[in-house]
Amino acid sequence: MPLSAVDLNCDMGEAFGRWHIADADDARIMGLISSANIAAGFHAGDPMLMDETVRLAAQYGVGIGAHPGYRDLQGFGRRKIAGSNEEILNDLIYQVGALREFARRYGAKLQHVKPHGALYMEMAVNEGLSRGFIDFMRRTSPDVYVFCMEASLTFRIAREMGQPAVREFYADRDYDATGSIVFVRRVDRLDPKRVADKVVRACLEGKVRTVEGEDIDVSFESVCFHSDTPGCVEIACAIRDALTASGVRIAPVSEILVSADSGSRRAV
Repeated sequence: MPLSAVDLNCDMGEAFGRWHIADADDARIMGLISSANIAAGFHAGDPMLMDETVRLAAQYGVGIGAHPGYRDLQGFGRRKIAGSNEEILNDLIYQVGALREFARRYGAKLQHVKPHGALYMEMAVNEGLSRGFIDFMRRTSPDVYVFCMEASLTFRIAREMGQPAVREFYADRDYDATGSIVFVRRVDRLDPKRVADKVVRACLEGKVRTVEGEDIDVSFESVCFHSDTPGCVEIACAIRDALTASGVRIAPVSEILVSADSGSRRAV
């Protein structure tokens, strides 16, 4: 079934001190998206930047999400860090709590949590870590969304335990035959029109072409692109324009109905 509305999310606040990603322009991007995944200090971000990015999201009415990652500033959270599930989980809890407090400062609520980079990919295949994370969410944030891939243990466990989950489609990443994204540490400049066409096809046909050259089905409620992808602002504008021209509106995730029972994609 074609989507009539979709959430558009982006990883935000991914700088540290005086270090900034060249193409990232959080102020411009914030006006183009409906959900922001805000770096919580371990892979990027610092207290001043977290405060600034949360305030900006609240100002634009964008859904605020915590974006916790591995403790890996040098590798931008895209390297797997060895540690027990309990160690990694506690690092994650620490970051979520910090971001939640910045949201509370501006009278806003935490809308979602989306693990970052290598941690996101590890949780997709690590049942113990995903189960610990979802248990934490059930105990502290039962109404807060978890952003994840449909082809992940995180999504399966969230549905099993009753935690609301939002499935993502990745605009600026390739897919493999399993329905998982092809994880990379660095992305080259992409053609905004090709990215936008890929998103529109996914929304209208529920299909994406894999790196193996085959089409697979995809189901999702939110489209993700990254602020560290070169030309990210042009990509965001192209996606918005293409979706609007195709009759698909950008809507906050709170307006997208996630049916955990049927796994269907419906908008309200």
